[in-house]
Amino acid sequence: MPMYPSRTRVLVAVTASAVLAGTATAVAVAAHAAAAGCAVTYTVTSQWTGGFGANVELRNLGDPVTSWTLTWSFGAGQRVTQAWNTDLTQSRSAVTARNVAWNGSLSTNGSTSFGFNGSWSGSNPDPASFALNGTTCTGGVTTPSPSTSPSSSPTSPPPGVLSRVHTAGRVKTSGDAVRYSWPGVYFEGRVRGTGVGIVLNDSAADYIVQVDGTTVATLVTPGQTTRWITGLSNTEHTVRLVKRNESPWSTSEFGGFVAAPGGEILARPAPRSRQIEFIGDSLTAGYGNTSTSRDCTGDQVNRTTNTDVSYGALVARRLSADYQINAFSGRGMVRNYNGSDPGTDYRTYYDRALLNVPGDMWSPGTWKPQLVVVYLGTNDFSTALNPGEPWTAESLVAAYRTAYSTFLQKLRTRYGTATTIVAVGASPFADSVQQVVQERTNAGDNRVRYWALDSNGLDLLGCHWHYSTRDHQLIADRLGTYLGSLSLGW
Repeated sequence: MPMYPSRTRVLVAVTASAVLAGTATAVAVAAHAAAAGCAVTYTVTSQWTGGFGANVELRNLGDPVTSWTLTWSFGAGQRVTQAWNTDLTQSRSAVTARNVAWNGSLSTNGSTSFGFNGSWSGSNPDPASFALNGTTCTGGVTTPSPSTSPSSSPTSPPPGVLSRVHTAGRVKTSGDAVRYSWPGVYFEGRVRGTGVGIVLNDSAADYIVQVDGTTVATLVTPGQTTRWITGLSNTEHTVRLVKRNESPWSTSEFGGFVAAPGGEILARPAPRSRQIEFIGDSLTAGYGNTSTSRDCTGDQVNRTTNTDVSYGALVARRLSADYQINAFSGRGMVRNYNGSDPGTDYRTYYDRALLNVPGDMWSPGTWKPQLVVVYLGTNDFSTALNPGEPWTAESLVAAYRTAYSTFLQKLRTRYGTATTIVAVGASPFADSVQQVVQERTNAGDNRVRYWALDSNGLDLLGCHWHYSTRDHQLIADRLGTYLGSLSLGW
């Protein structure tokens, strides 16, 4: 086959400190935020009809990192078929490359390289941009200049974040902070006074801040910082912090809410009596749901994903329930999108609180949901099998059904016989899900139900043909109506 000469393109970028957007409510930074910056050299080392090889050199220009995730998008339908020195996945045009065990630490000005082979048709343009740990690369580095609060030093947070904060998410205590990874994790507190500080250490994820039920700020990859919401009336307020997108390559850390001088952090809100767990992939996570275009870069996917307006969050709030959204983009029940990451699947990660920590185990504690909604299968079947994958079309269906049945039994064992499990079916895996549910029913488990997702009227205007916010609302309405017909024991 004809070979083409190699080509190299240097793509550089700088990321500033966390961007803060919101209402006119005053916000001041009161802590150090890490410097960030990166440069990428992308080289097509060889190219032939229908295929190519590439090398990617990543240089960290900011503060040292202990793990990295590099994201980009292909603009002409290219597909990665093989990769080395990286854990690489692809969801449609969006590519995510993560470090492996031996190359995760990058000092300032440290670099690492990885390579891959891919396929192309028509043209093979270089990616337009790259992002390191959620930060776009342009070849410089920015160290944020902290501003001070208009008030004097804040009240220290009480020992033990969870003693003053309510959360239903999968979190792990770490000193005076909590750590977590899944999207949609939320923290709720109560404060008296004119301001509240939010203590975070997260350079990968975005957050929503709500005060008294109104969104007052969006924090974009805030880093290690305390963010202040000031100018509040001197009375009692509720405050809610929500991790709005996915960052499975990273561990997030929340250090609690702090009150402005003269104020006070009050007793935490009571947990809700209803609990719902949503299990799924990018369609459940709210992948790119606020985007105004289906064509998105990896960075645009991160910025436009809002799990807080996904169908799961909407249904739970309608039912006044605490909830978890345990969703992982690109993962299937037995096969990931386009056969990526062989040997792993959604079940590899389900038991973890910290997705990027192999062997991590989350303890459910008081989490015993009356309802679990499972929506997995899109990634298993949305692309044709590739050469070398261990299935035929028929054996993939059989493996999916077996794994699905085993997974339902795992949920039943964990949460008990009183929990209702709703298994969601959609084309092309609806028949398989329905068969698994029927087998459970025949075996005497009458609290496993099948729900056929009605896709009529969905516009799929989110990134890469995912659900838009309008779609999530429609699905929430339809699912909510169905749940209203069930006896859920609450």
